[in-house]
Amino acid sequence: MAQKGTIICAPATSGGGAIALIRLSGPGTIETLAGIFKPVDDQIDIIKANGYSLIYGTISSQDEFIDEVLVSLFRAPHSYTGEEMAEISCHASPFIQRRIIEILIERGVQTASPGEFTMRAFMNGKMDLSQAEAVADIIASDSAAAHRLASTQLRGGFSKEIEKLRMELLSFASLIELELDFSEEDVKFADRFALTETVIKIKSLVDRLAASFRLGNAIKKGMPVVIAGRPNVGKSSLLNLLLQEERAIVSDIPGTTRDTVEEVLHVGGLLFRFIDTAGLRDAGDRIEEMGIERTHGRLKEAEVVLAVAEATDRAEDIAGFARSLAELSGDSGAKIILVINKSDLAGSGEITRLKKELPRLCDLPAVFISAVTTSGMDELRMVLTAAVETGRLDAPQYIVTNARHYEALKNVSESLQRVLDGFRDGIPTVLIATDVRQAVYYLGVITGKITPEDILGEIFSHFCIGK
Repeated sequence: MAQKGTIICAPATSGGGAIALIRLSGPGTIETLAGIFKPVDDQIDIIKANGYSLIYGTISSQDEFIDEVLVSLFRAPHSYTGEEMAEISCHASPFIQRRIIEILIERGVQTASPGEFTMRAFMNGKMDLSQAEAVADIIASDSAAAHRLASTQLRGGFSKEIEKLRMELLSFASLIELELDFSEEDVKFADRFALTETVIKIKSLVDRLAASFRLGNAIKKGMPVVIAGRPNVGKSSLLNLLLQEERAIVSDIPGTTRDTVEEVLHVGGLLFRFIDTAGLRDAGDRIEEMGIERTHGRLKEAEVVLAVAEATDRAEDIAGFARSLAELSGDSGAKIILVINKSDLAGSGEITRLKKELPRLCDLPAVFISAVTTSGMDELRMVLTAAVETGRLDAPQYIVTNARHYEALKNVSESLQRVLDGFRDGIPTVLIATDVRQAVYYLGVITGKITPEDILGEIFSHFCIGK
């Protein structure tokens, strides 16, 4: 990272287009740029130009003409970083971009580190830390749902909820601290019952936010959907059908799939990661056994499990298979959907009987499909999106997508539990005050009210150059 007060520059666009953008920020940016940029209109002096101006001209170095460009000017504090800024729109030639940056460096400008523009925005109070992290999430968002969560966080929706909790705890802490100041007089400034109710309320919301991380992280990275079943029930055919391409090898030979096959697909505004797995049976060799072991591991990580059976199977066998998958999934909380394949091979009477008997034996949703005729696929997609808690996306400010925030919330919850235990057990006020301060600290870590240097370095090191 460059020192505060220096001018930084970096390309802000990736390759592939006709136009490239080079961004500068720092005190003296416009004056430095005036040394290499000449407006086509001789009446314009960019040093005196207003912020938000867009000026057409040329960039040169002594007698060397570089390019015709558009320069955007931003005056502090009304810019992304809160500093004086400029953006040069030039032709996307790698040579032109490299030469412009070289000329700037010759004039004392430093190249920006990953995330340095956003870090300056944070340091200058243009956004809090969770909003800064949302910038990276916006860039990386791969689905409508992930974009919605990131944009809500970028606009400060999540930060407002955290700050609300923090202010309530600060108010609570002030009463506790006041009692400590008057400890010799044994004065009580707050009703213990009322304080307990307040802590319970705050802890409940903190726990709700922490519990949302599983969903938020899955939406951000893609919902893992495991396709599981015995050999030859049509798992690979189902994957190919969902993807509408021949991604997995399909064969009548049992045990064809030895390893997991993974592909991503957008369904209903959500990104799903479909994982085709080895057939569940007694392995015929060590390689197949390893594949089945991986299937077991994937089941524990899944958000959704497509349990594939055949329409010619008995209802009791299908229900038993579903129960065994639930056991293999452990306490992961995965939603299991029964996918009854090969419905084209069963008579209408058998289908009717299965639809009648299955609800009595298990309460899982069942979809009847045929990988040959493609019937039932629209219904499967609907059931798949319904399995995700999409209703919770109506309140995206209550969904946590960041592992750092999740860890901080867990620490807040543990601190508040100690406060509740302290009230119950009559622990001295000084110890209760320590736990309250801990909870306030960890909430501040989320938004950047408390900003340890190692946390800042870790966060911004994952940003792209120029952002």
